[in-house]
Amino acid sequence: MIVRVFRVTVQDGKRAEFEKFFRETAIPLVQGQPGIVSVTPGLPRPETPNDFCMVMVWKDLDAMKAFVGEDWRSAHILPEEAALVRERSIHHYELAGA
Repeated sequence: MIVRVFRVTVQDGKRAEFEKFFRETAIPLVQGQPGIVSVTPGLPRPETPNDFCMVMVWKDLDAMKAFVGEDWRSAHILPEEAALVRERSIHHYELAGA
């Protein structure tokens, strides 16, 4: 299994708009994908007020690639969130104990 950790920092003043998108669009979209095992979204804390994350566990690389495409090593964002995001990162790991 593959752990995919997505992290995004939103533009100043865009936290509420991004959080709405995150809760209403991004999380349900990922949760509905074939091959997703778990989705754990993270909201900002006071010391990092513009940072969000999503930790996903995928059944395997093929399942993840079916959702994100062949360029799976890149942190993809949807067009409607592009103006809200200042920076983004993606990291992949093998699930320990799987």
